[in-house]
Amino acid sequence: MSADPSNLHRRPSLFAAVVLALVVAALNIGLWWWSNRPHGPEDWHGPIGGFALSAFQRYQSPLKNDFPNDEQIDGDLRLLRGYSQNIRTYSMLQNPQIPRLAEREGLKVLAGAWIDTRLDNNDKEIAALIAQARRYPGTINRVLVGNEVLFRNDIPPEQLMAYLDRVRAALHQPVSTAEPDYIWVKYPELAEHVDFITVHLFPYWNGIPRKDAIGAALGSYENLQRLFPNKHIVIGEIGWPSNGDRHEYAYPSVSDEAIFLRQWFNVAKQLHLDYYVMEAFDQPWKEQLSGRTEAYWGMFNADRQPKFPFTGPVTEDTAWPWKALAASLLALLPMIWFARRFSRFKLTGRLFFCMLVQLACGLIVWSATLPFQFYLSWVDWTMLVLLFPAQIAILAILLINGFEFTEVLWRRGWVRHAGMLRPDIPEKQPFVSIHLACYNEPPEMVIATLDSLAELDYQNYEVLVIDNNTKDPAVWGPVKDYCEQLGKRFRFFHLEPWPGFKAGALNFGLKETAPEADVVAVIDADYVVRHDWLATLTGHFHDPKVAVVQCPQAHRDFEHNRFRRMTAWEFDGFFRIGMHHRNERNAIIQHGTMTMVRRSALEGTGGWSEWTICEDAELGLRLMHAGYELVYVDELMGKGLTPADFKAYKSQRYRWAFGAMQILKGRWQWMTQKGPLSAGQRFHFLTGWFSWFADALHLIFTLMALFWTAGMVAYPQYFSLPMQLFLIPVIGFFFAKAIFGIVLYRARVPCSWYDTLMASLASMGLSHAIARGILHGLTREKTSFVVTAKSRRMGGSSFAAFAPVREELLMAIALVLCIVGMALGYGTRYIEGILWMFILAAQSIPYVSAVVGAWIAHTAGDKAG
Repeated sequence: MSADPSNLHRRPSLFAAVVLALVVAALNIGLWWWSNRPHGPEDWHGPIGGFALSAFQRYQSPLKNDFPNDEQIDGDLRLLRGYSQNIRTYSMLQNPQIPRLAEREGLKVLAGAWIDTRLDNNDKEIAALIAQARRYPGTINRVLVGNEVLFRNDIPPEQLMAYLDRVRAALHQPVSTAEPDYIWVKYPELAEHVDFITVHLFPYWNGIPRKDAIGAALGSYENLQRLFPNKHIVIGEIGWPSNGDRHEYAYPSVSDEAIFLRQWFNVAKQLHLDYYVMEAFDQPWKEQLSGRTEAYWGMFNADRQPKFPFTGPVTEDTAWPWKALAASLLALLPMIWFARRFSRFKLTGRLFFCMLVQLACGLIVWSATLPFQFYLSWVDWTMLVLLFPAQIAILAILLINGFEFTEVLWRRGWVRHAGMLRPDIPEKQPFVSIHLACYNEPPEMVIATLDSLAELDYQNYEVLVIDNNTKDPAVWGPVKDYCEQLGKRFRFFHLEPWPGFKAGALNFGLKETAPEADVVAVIDADYVVRHDWLATLTGHFHDPKVAVVQCPQAHRDFEHNRFRRMTAWEFDGFFRIGMHHRNERNAIIQHGTMTMVRRSALEGTGGWSEWTICEDAELGLRLMHAGYELVYVDELMGKGLTPADFKAYKSQRYRWAFGAMQILKGRWQWMTQKGPLSAGQRFHFLTGWFSWFADALHLIFTLMALFWTAGMVAYPQYFSLPMQLFLIPVIGFFFAKAIFGIVLYRARVPCSWYDTLMASLASMGLSHAIARGILHGLTREKTSFVVTAKSRRMGGSSFAAFAPVREELLMAIALVLCIVGMALGYGTRYIEGILWMFILAAQSIPYVSAVVGAWIAHTAGDKAG
């Protein structure tokens, strides 16, 4: 094995690492500042026209019959008195003490009676309104009979007009009812039954962007003036939410609420408008009635703190400096460690990964603090606690993929690099015993492999062909006969019955190996090897620390078959990228073909493990644990056949995923506790399967998403849109992982853009099979060893093409139906709805890819696709 140039091992500079980390931390703080830069709406000096008042405290709710007491209401009134002399109420039965307390504070009350479908309750509300208005004539200066009654279609207009006439006849105070502007336009006769018109103006709910909102509100007001020139108009509600869901082009935020209200206060003063701000205090309980946004209309939050100042610039998040500092401090030490430890990377790479670390820490701080900007129930907090570890896992996978991305793209050279060697003279050649295990393989395929082995430019070797449990003599018989024709160097063994699958056959081969053999080489029955395979590689075993020499698992005869072509390039990605990345820390995955193992190391550590169906990967880990070096030579010394069809392709990857979990469980202590394995080896064997864990999480998340989407479509009153807190990191992870994969593929794999995209499709199509393998491997002890079919299985209808992907097809259909349901139910009104539909579409990609891959496999022929 050759070392890299000396510039790879320059003395790491702590000063340079600290400077780099501080630069990235400063960029992080700058990004927080930029996203929270102050806005400068007009200053406001003077009293506010009035407040719509719901006096429920932070955890109170009329839905639970939990009402504020006199002391709490009086505290609210004293607070509001400093800003306005006018308040508006909605019900006379819920908080009957308000007029009495308001009188004590010198406030004027626009008192409302709540009207809905409950006719008996309506009569009680009206009776209480009349009684209170007569009792406090100096405090209740105007009254309202109903709030958006016709908007909700609770009672017919005639019934409402009768209520209005009844109250007008009983009181001296002016009487009205409150409705949106279009209701007054639709029912102009309603104006004949009121003394003044009360209108609600909400540009936000009309989907109007904040910059156009004041003009839109004034336009609606002026239209009512033209329709009802003889009626005084009171704007009963006007405002802007500080949080919640975007509605079409209207976005809720603290700064938008501040700008809108401060502009409105100045315009209303100039035009002498009569208005009430919607509303005084945030009301978290309203979220259960009408969605997340309804909780955030207050000028004060639920803890009675003002959300924004009336003069000077407005900052969206006043706590941003502390959050930015926390994110920078959280990332600082990891960035310094990385920048120093990997100083051999180019500056661009170190800067990129430090920025990735800083981004991850920023997302952690953002995710941990954002919930406190919402009024969350215990159910919400429970979901947050459960989902936060999943977000940490997503960021961990992103960093792991980012590290591979950085090392592969921005290394100055490979630290551990091995290539072909000058062949030894025959007297110095290690004796190699080549083991070829096969089960029910086409004789002509195995014979082609034997022909290539017979042509090796090497003197000291033997070939053991071990047929394991093939029932039909017509299959294994010709192979036996051909071995006899090739001479004494080739020995054939037929085992029936024989336990242990491939590992069992290889362990049998160990017992039959020539006593003088120094090296055991293993290849699959479909491989055709280069004549110089042994001659140019066995020299690595002159180093006593080397236990394994591994070459890539490569393929042949795929160029004119669309399915074999896409799978061949998909396989190639790991050996061109992942194996080099792992080889840097002597942590490659040993494969069961094109591998050579020092015999003494193999037998000395226990042979091939029969308790796992991935005996090759387990052996590599065991040899590392024993202190040996594993050498990776990126030369195509042999080529085999790709899986014959999508069923074989899936079953192979399922087996690898299942076996990986067997190894993870069986060797857990090796990988998690300090011992012979280096930190780099433990890192790769723990994190190397993270992408497969992501496939398992993808399946679980998809099932949860299907359930939740069905709930949102069928029962929107119980299932709300997911918060951006959950959606943005998931979407970011999806894009980052896709970009990392494609960029690395284009940089390292010598194929066309078409082949890159088709390989990506093949890889994504395996997601469900991998997910099942991971979940089954974690919950089961054993599974069947299914040999990967390499010859095409003929026959079958077009419908049968999808038999191997039945589950994926059903998942894809379910996700498409969910997207359609979301589009019909929510449209594009909410940014969260759009993001959720995007996530559902992204979730469907692996399942659609599997269906497309199965169809390509079914229709692929011998001609180019």
